Amino acid sequence: QVQLAESGGGLVQAGDSLRLSCVPSANIFSSHTVGWFRQAPGKEREFVAVIFRSTHSYYADSAKGRFAISKENRKNTVHLQMDTLKPEDTAVYYCAAGRPILSAIRNPDMYYSWGQGTQVTVSS
Repeated sequence: QVQLAESGGGLVQAGDSLRLSCVPSANIFSSHTVGWFRQAPGKEREFVAVIFRSTHSYYADSAKGRFAISKENRKNTVHLQMDTLKPEDTAVYYCAAGRPILSAIRNPDMYYSWGQGTQVTVSS
């Protein structure tokens, strides 16, 4: 099973930016879809963004216009650029790999490899 490792989280102020990175243990971009999810304390894990093998990407409404997901094939890395961060973006962010169909991209059960998560804290 593919292992995923996230990095780039931290403590920032509202309005700041962060770039998260996800590196899989194998080159999976040609065969897998990679998504970002987040989970705040006491809340369910929620979809943030996804990028398909074709590089088509989709975003949660809360991320549209502020976040951007991208692949850097040469470095076998998926990035999540997060701009204009808000306190409500505070959560543990996870990257995940799977083969969901378009209608199921927001369902965490459709992804079968997950990283350990990276904490993002946005202060007001």
